[in-house]
Amino acid sequence: MTTEHQNNQLGLNQATAPEDTRADRSFDTIADHFEKKVYGGLKGEIRLAVLRRDIVEYSAQMSEALGRPLRILDVGAGLAQIAIELATQGHSVVINDISANMLEKAKANAEQIDQALDITWYVCPYQALEETLGKEENDKFDLILSHALLEWLAEPAAVMDFFDQYLTDDGALSLCFYNPASFDYRNLIMGNFNLLDNTDYKADNKKSLTPNHPVAKEEVESWLKAHDYQTVRSSGLRVFHDYAPLKRGGHNDPDAVIRMELRYSQLEPYKWLGRYLHILAKR
Repeated sequence: MTTEHQNNQLGLNQATAPEDTRADRSFDTIADHFEKKVYGGLKGEIRLAVLRRDIVEYSAQMSEALGRPLRILDVGAGLAQIAIELATQGHSVVINDISANMLEKAKANAEQIDQALDITWYVCPYQALEETLGKEENDKFDLILSHALLEWLAEPAAVMDFFDQYLTDDGALSLCFYNPASFDYRNLIMGNFNLLDNTDYKADNKKSLTPNHPVAKEEVESWLKAHDYQTVRSSGLRVFHDYAPLKRGGHNDPDAVIRMELRYSQLEPYKWLGRYLHILAKR
């Protein structure tokens, strides 16, 4: 049965700081906008299709090799669709986000499933999880998901130490993050040269879901190498869909778009054009 441990007192809002000081981002005040913008259409379907293909397949292989269900942690989970799906497959899942409103939406979705799910919910910054998860060997996780989190952290590199602490020795890490190269490429295609020439440009992050501090693929790869992780698969999410200003032919068939996105999501060089990148790495 779904269990609930909410730590609302541990900080749902961003830290109070001057405007030019970075802080971990919470989508608590724009949860409805996030749900509609990110998952309300084909873009969200593509995103979930690629992640589902990568993660569900690999987690099944891990579970078979271990001879038991996995213990899974989703950090900064948002709506937690993949984590909830993994719970329906019998895995034990811990779901975390800084936003109470986002997790309320995730819990509402989980409650629609006619099945007992082993899910524990924690509303708090990921840094506060150390106060509740424990520090023993059996408190670690076989798989940690971190999707669209790195680009919204004040100190993204620091989360690698958290992963090291809570991932089992043979565990896997699923990192999905915004690809800053896609921002430049899309604006080149759209002819937004003035925007690209404006070195002071910042998205209005009161509502915008375009991060102002994304991390490049090379930077993430350097963190993984420094922490002794090995990439086992990598994919691009939306490698062409967002770049097509004129919808023609197969673009008008959502199933065909998803099929082609899945095909090219793992092929060089197309996958590195993805609006988001997914890297699955193991210790």
